[in-house]
Amino acid sequence: MKILALNPPFLPRFSRSSRSPEVSKGNCLYYPIFLSYMVGVLENDGHECKLIDAPARNYDRTDVLKIINDFKPGLVVIDTSTPSIYNDVDVAEKIKIAVPDALVVLVGSHPSALSEETLRKSTVDTICRGEYDYTVRDLARGTDLERVRGISFKDGKKVIHNPDRPLIKNIDELPFVSEVYKKHLNIKDYFYPSVLHPQITILTARGCPHQCSFCPIMFKGSYRARSPVNVVEEFEYIQKNFKSVKEIMVEDDTFPISKERTMEICDLLIERGVKLKWSCNARVDTDFETLKKMKDAGLRLMCVGFESPRKNVLDASNKKTSRDMQVKFMENTRKLGLLTNGCFIIGMKNDTAETVRGTIEFAKELNPHLAQFYPLLVYPWTEDYRWAKENGYLTTEDYSKWLTKEGVHACVVSRPGLAAEFLEKMCDVALKGFYMRPSKIAEIAASTRSVSDLKRKLMGAKSLVKYFIGRGVAS
Repeated sequence: MKILALNPPFLPRFSRSSRSPEVSKGNCLYYPIFLSYMVGVLENDGHECKLIDAPARNYDRTDVLKIINDFKPGLVVIDTSTPSIYNDVDVAEKIKIAVPDALVVLVGSHPSALSEETLRKSTVDTICRGEYDYTVRDLARGTDLERVRGISFKDGKKVIHNPDRPLIKNIDELPFVSEVYKKHLNIKDYFYPSVLHPQITILTARGCPHQCSFCPIMFKGSYRARSPVNVVEEFEYIQKNFKSVKEIMVEDDTFPISKERTMEICDLLIERGVKLKWSCNARVDTDFETLKKMKDAGLRLMCVGFESPRKNVLDASNKKTSRDMQVKFMENTRKLGLLTNGCFIIGMKNDTAETVRGTIEFAKELNPHLAQFYPLLVYPWTEDYRWAKENGYLTTEDYSKWLTKEGVHACVVSRPGLAAEFLEKMCDVALKGFYMRPSKIAEIAASTRSVSDLKRKLMGAKSLVKYFIGRGVAS
């Protein structure tokens, strides 16, 4: 079967695959990673696939419809996100008109969480809920809708919810996502301000055993890891087949969850002579021995959620970390020469205006190499969304309002003493205060190691300054 996998057009450089989708202040654009894994599964099953990433290629709807009309797929799979859902549904409906005989399917966290609502508010007839690689494969094989686990679909005016599909147990079965990138995407389109460019993003595991109340990940509560040998073989494949790649980003929700597995992967990377630098997401409870082994195996930078230094704030969100752990983690990374991209949330449960300002000052005190500041963002499948809705803190249930007019994150949670507008403003204050320090500018400049590294940093800085000017916080 001919299958089109689409990251649909929306705002320019809209990073739909980010945990919290937006037009990034630093020009970040994620790979369509789960859509790409699905394409690999389908191609291994003998189907002819075309993967189109419209935001990366700057395609508009006219461009996409031309591709659709030329390719004439029998199945179209469209990725979605909460802030873009109205647009994504509209694109799906336009595609259904263009290829009326094709099965048009929505995937992603938003329609997974709100299948009934999404189907009833659109003419789209099918949704894949949750992990969709094998669900779409069943659809491509022509399995009757009634027999496909993990989908919701329309039967006239009635919405049918089939039983859930079990999560994939052995994810070594999945193809290397880097092979899909090589065939379908231009790796230079994708940019993380903190990661050497160009880079390749992979997953070595799916899910996370932690239960942070704000976390928007799709497979929270489950954790399934690839074998160390399988992971290192993909590192080797990338090193051999992508000569221009400077770094691998391991986008696992938390890479070093298992110390034993992490040490084994690192030992194999060293043993097999893999020279590529890599980055990963990690938690502050990663111990010194593990950090050192990762550094020895090529780790350059970690993206880490500090969120807040306050115990009552961290506990309310089930973070299970502490200020002392955060400080010790930064001490260890500095001893090892590892860089950190720190994430902080402004306006978490139990925060006050005073503790918000304290978080901003603590970020400067910790002084990770880079920092990101987000207002509390709530998505329909998270515990914090339920908390906000039950307490009357949601300012709107119009999902288009999850973004500002510039396409960056908007806060839709207002509560006594912490209005949404205040939280957004404090994120801007935090960014400016963190990056506009002469010491921070000098530190980032001093860490530059090559012309390409300089270009990457200038690209991110230019995008950030443009954002400051647009928001009126540049002076």
